[in-house]
Amino acid sequence: MRTKRLGQTDLELTVIGLGTWAIGGPWEVGWGPQDDNESVSTIIEAIEAGINWIDTAAVYGCGHSEEIVSKVIKELGERPIIATKCGLLWDEKRRKVHCLDKASIKAECTASLKRLGVEVIDLYQMHKPIPDEKIEEAWEGMVELAEEGKVRYIGVSNFSVSQLERVRQIHPVASLQPPYSLIRRDVEDGLLGYCRDNNIGVVCYSPMQKGLLTGKFSAERVFNLAPDDHRRRDKNFLEPRLSINLELVEALKPIAQRNGKTLAQLAIAWVLSRREVTAAIVGARRPGQITETIAAADGALGIHDLAQIKTLLEQHKDRMQSISVPSYKKTGHKRAERISIKEYSRREAVKEASGAPERDK
Repeated sequence: MRTKRLGQTDLELTVIGLGTWAIGGPWEVGWGPQDDNESVSTIIEAIEAGINWIDTAAVYGCGHSEEIVSKVIKELGERPIIATKCGLLWDEKRRKVHCLDKASIKAECTASLKRLGVEVIDLYQMHKPIPDEKIEEAWEGMVELAEEGKVRYIGVSNFSVSQLERVRQIHPVASLQPPYSLIRRDVEDGLLGYCRDNNIGVVCYSPMQKGLLTGKFSAERVFNLAPDDHRRRDKNFLEPRLSINLELVEALKPIAQRNGKTLAQLAIAWVLSRREVTAAIVGARRPGQITETIAAADGALGIHDLAQIKTLLEQHKDRMQSISVPSYKKTGHKRAERISIKEYSRREAVKEASGAPERDK
């Protein structure tokens, strides 16, 4: 598989990395029950298929994802590039807790090193910029970890341009890990260009929008998701967005078929078509899944295909913005306030930035 250099680092990443969010198993933002044996087989399959890096996080399964990755490394005797994250802890009920205190960041790194069974983490990323006023303190702790030789490079996830600017005053940012897919394209509004101009690597998560872009979802399948699968609460899997998203998936099928690709491969190839993108993080939880999606690394989409997809995305955006959704924020009026989907999304972004519970990562 082809590789790309990650920003200013010396890390050469395959353009597809294995995501292990679901492999962590149950927790507040889990994907339902997960078989550890299938997890191990999936990671081995990914490495044998040519993927040279794994993305995980301490909070995935409350440490369990890192432990599974460690088990595979020991079994194979082969050391892929390891990227993990900090800044999210968990309580006794396996609910996430945001913490960017320097001491906590450094303690998290020690715990991750132990769980992973490695002496150094290749890429250490701040998971969320929450609370915002603490990101400089956390970044300083991460710089110290790099200076101590516990991590090779440090990056961030889910940051805005202004937040990147703030931490870059302290130490260079190796990478940004944002969500990016045919459905979620916020990064196109400045972030990708900023990373390009400042030589910051970009590794995108959820390129298949948590499976929604694979063509394997329907309203019935969403209804039948496990009770503890966080996608049951994800706004893109709920009406009225769900139907509009599924309409987009149907419209993409002829393009995928024309290119001899599955819908999942098309979704990943589209993300990789952006030259600012270093790699896409592709999740898998059972053997066979990564073998299918890895083919997206081969063969770029043509100009005609990209133009047709752009038209479909503009139509999808118009459909989303035409939706009127209720705001459940108390307004002091007897009737609930009605707002456009664009305004709703803006308010959701403001809430997330202020530390409100997240839904996507």
